[in-house]
Amino acid sequence: MKPDSKITQEMPIGLLLINEHSRNGKANKQQALSLLTAQGIQVIEPEPHDRRNSSEIILAYADRIDMVIIGGGDGSLNAAAKGLMHSGLPLGVLPLGTANDFARTIGIAHDLTLAVKTIAAGHQRPIDLGEVNGHPFFNVSSIGFSATLAHHLTAESKKRWGTFGYALAAFKLLKQSRPFSATLEYDGIAEKVKTVQVSVGNGRFYGGGMTVEQSAAPDDGRLDIYSLEVAHWWEMIALLPALRRGTHGRWRKVRTLSTTAMTLTTRRPHNINADGELIGQTPARFSIRPHAINVFAPEG
Repeated sequence: MKPDSKITQEMPIGLLLINEHSRNGKANKQQALSLLTAQGIQVIEPEPHDRRNSSEIILAYADRIDMVIIGGGDGSLNAAAKGLMHSGLPLGVLPLGTANDFARTIGIAHDLTLAVKTIAAGHQRPIDLGEVNGHPFFNVSSIGFSATLAHHLTAESKKRWGTFGYALAAFKLLKQSRPFSATLEYDGIAEKVKTVQVSVGNGRFYGGGMTVEQSAAPDDGRLDIYSLEVAHWWEMIALLPALRRGTHGRWRKVRTLSTTAMTLTTRRPHNINADGELIGQTPARFSIRPHAINVFAPEG
């Protein structure tokens, strides 16, 4: 927290941003307010008619608050990333979204009461953020199948079906997926690949429980990258158990690497997905921002 902030007062002040369009945001808003107040946190919220994005709101309130508390999923966190970086304010996470992969990565309980207690306990963990073309991300940025899935997966289906919605949409798109050509440039190396997906991970989990790499951590100062170089859709199904465990790097048709920066180019533009949101098209320039923000997390 900022050394000159209002944390010296009896009650710390938290800016609460709840995405009421997230899966559990609207239904749990009042409970979240009550739990935070009961833990001694004074909550303020932006005006209902405020149409600024999360990062703009954070910067507007920065000199009046001690922390930012976000209720929603990974997309809600992503929208606040720039504001958190530029303000230096710590982040409290209320996992009210569909997959909540970042919360899982740093050990925040999906139970709302326990998540609030984690914030109130005050232990902060510095974490890295990935960056693609200047856009920060918490979990994973990807090109290929996952980006196509993000394009087709509606907010309504995520809210209605939860993580099952990911599986349902993926199954419908799987047979349509085709490999594409790309060049990966990193650490003075240039590799040409034919792939159905390239994923660049900062955290450990993404996509409703998939694992970037079994030892990946959001504070290791590295990007963990894999390329799925399969020729047939049914090979993707065979890979699913390994993708959930993070052991897919042992497969012959999966290329893995770890680095701090990479550029990916394609012959024609491909969409770029960051934390489930489409943020632009290739070429994609990836980098890491070590210890970019602090997050309230369980000790140990």
